[in-house]
Amino acid sequence: MQSLQPVLLSLSIASLTLLGACGSTPTTTSSTPASTTTKPVETAIAKVSPSPSITKPEAKSDNSKKAEQVIESGIYHLELVPEKEENSTHLDFFLQKSDNHEAIADAKVTAQIQIPDGTQQNLDLKYDVDGKHYTVTLPSKAAGEYKVAVLSDIKGEKVNGRFSFKR
Repeated sequence: MQSLQPVLLSLSIASLTLLGACGSTPTTTSSTPASTTTKPVETAIAKVSPSPSITKPEAKSDNSKKAEQVIESGIYHLELVPEKEENSTHLDFFLQKSDNHEAIADAKVTAQIQIPDGTQQNLDLKYDVDGKHYTVTLPSKAAGEYKVAVLSDIKGEKVNGRFSFKR
């Protein structure tokens, strides 16, 4: 029996050492991939994350029944103010740098509008120097929801916003 004790003791120590080694092995996992950098196809998509249609504009109303909608897109502030007129809708679009709300006067701005009956209209907005915003008149008085995608090109950088309003 005495000759079994050293063998059992050695076996016990080896087992404990093996178990201890298995239990203390740190597992290393990384939640960040090794150097995968993706660059957005369009700057606007990255700025209005994840897409302009998912970022809901904030609708505000005042007593004059103007319903302005605001989207903060990266460093840009986009604001659409539709105003119903007798036979049309006047659209004011403010394109500003959001840090200080400085108006951007030299962008190319287009509105793609879906009328309530499903037809599409593309309108170029013109810059109003006195008002420091872009403007256009939508020649439609159809009742219902209008969906508007405003596409802005600021010196090659695409900044887009999706809005909607009811007439």
